[in-house]
Amino acid sequence: MGLILLILLIVLLVGAIPAWPYSAGWGYYPAGGLGTLVIIVLILILLGRL
Repeated sequence: MGLILLILLIVLLVGAIPAWPYSAGWGYYPAGGLGTLVIIVLILILLGRL
């Protein structure tokens, strides 16, 4: 379950990077927020809590 959640968050992180014209005005805020979630989930998986 934790691995599936981690993979899903990584895919969302890649999708949030403002590399396409329609998302250029977003800045790096979506990727930064998702990156924080990925780090938290990764730490929880490594600690065995998830």
